[in-house]
Amino acid sequence: MNPTAGTQPQGGPAAGASAPGRSFAAELTYWRRRRELSKKQLAITMGFDPSYVSHVEASRHAASEDFARKAESALNAGGALWQAWRTTAPARPAATAEHEGEGVIVDDDYAQLHYDGSTYRARQRRRLFNGGAEPVTRYLMRISVDRYPGQPERSNALYRARPLTWDELNLTATCDGEPMTWRSKHDRDAFKEAWLCLENDRGRFPLYPGQHAVLDYAYQVDDGRWGPWFQRAVRLPTRRLSVELVFPAALDPVVWGTETSTTAEAVPLRTPVTRTERRTGDVEETVFSWAIDTPPMGARYRLEWRFRARDDGAVPQPALRTASDRMRSVGIVQHGAPILTRTARPFDLPAEAAEATGVIDQLFTAIQRVREQHVFGKGMGLAAPQIDIDRSAAVIISPDPDAEPLVLLNPRVISESAEVDEQYEGCLSFFDVRGLVPRPLRLEIEHTHLDGRRVIAALDAALARLAGHEIDHLYGRLYTERMRSGVAPIPVEEYRGTGQAWSYR
Repeated sequence: MNPTAGTQPQGGPAAGASAPGRSFAAELTYWRRRRELSKKQLAITMGFDPSYVSHVEASRHAASEDFARKAESALNAGGALWQAWRTTAPARPAATAEHEGEGVIVDDDYAQLHYDGSTYRARQRRRLFNGGAEPVTRYLMRISVDRYPGQPERSNALYRARPLTWDELNLTATCDGEPMTWRSKHDRDAFKEAWLCLENDRGRFPLYPGQHAVLDYAYQVDDGRWGPWFQRAVRLPTRRLSVELVFPAALDPVVWGTETSTTAEAVPLRTPVTRTERRTGDVEETVFSWAIDTPPMGARYRLEWRFRARDDGAVPQPALRTASDRMRSVGIVQHGAPILTRTARPFDLPAEAAEATGVIDQLFTAIQRVREQHVFGKGMGLAAPQIDIDRSAAVIISPDPDAEPLVLLNPRVISESAEVDEQYEGCLSFFDVRGLVPRPLRLEIEHTHLDGRRVIAALDAALARLAGHEIDHLYGRLYTERMRSGVAPIPVEEYRGTGQAWSYR
């Protein structure tokens, strides 16, 4: 670890200021007053109603995990608030230290994208603080490319012909200057995920509770497969986020950006992108910089550009104002399309194994693009009709980052529990609203493997809900048909559970 490991982060409490054992409510009041914020000011910063802050401080309501994380980030409490919540929170399953983000706070997130005229080199540097109760031993990183935004068919064809490979990416990573090993988690044509492991062949260096560490990783992609955009998504509580784009000045670059939250329409960045000129060796470069303090969870900041001195065959980009606009742009069929009302055609397996494999690949590719548009704290799913393929196939992504995706071919529900619960759901095919949907807490699903074997999967809670939603799609049914009479979907702007897991007893 670095020399400051174990000390308070910048702006944190002085020694002894945070009383050990103090309740979360008392700790919240202490830090809010220390930062000289009213309850209303804190609530606005966190995106909560002011009454919620009042109820938490008065111990009338228990703080949710999302509230605790956002309070820790907004008040810069050096981990005191998060640890107080962990100490006093209701019992929950034991933390898995290897799950991404279990108590991790990002003090500083810096990203640079450097283009030399043929290759893009991306570097990400994050200063992390472990505010949890368990050591962190790995960190999940993602690489996603889309050469032709808004044209999914054209991009799909490109990456099928020229898929990204780990060798070409040349991924390197360090922790406080110490080389890290990494392990591939997902390896798709245009999307990669890898666990950066806090270890190497000389030893291990976990990030222990109360410690800081700087993770620095880099990779490269040729300009034939990197599109004219760079996006930063806030998946962990973050105190500062900054981005730097470096281009050859001779290309006469111009840059602009948009901000998208989990509930609001896309808007221009609220602060300007600054432009400076510099000389590196014999090359004149133009540098574009942008930063924000305490970005909200789930926010996405997208920088785009064009080179006025070079025609790259750019095409007009689609308007991406609403959540449904964003889903449409990545190829998701929208409400009203006839394919969403029909029963999907089953596969004849194993005879159609090749066709089924192709559909599964297209579903994973679409999921990658969808996840660039939204944070899915509940997990997610996608059915083939939603990408305009009339076949009985769906993919389920669990909220557990360690779980493998569940692929369903020709699925049907053969048994369901009598016990039902009601939770809010969203649908990518009409993503501007959320609906309160009753579903069984347990499903037994028969589905087919590529080799023709039929198997039964027993799914509970969140996975049962996700699978039930997608299987409904394969039979031409939308979640609105399951809602109780008199209950209508609400606008996504009014929904407060975005990015959070469903709650189960």
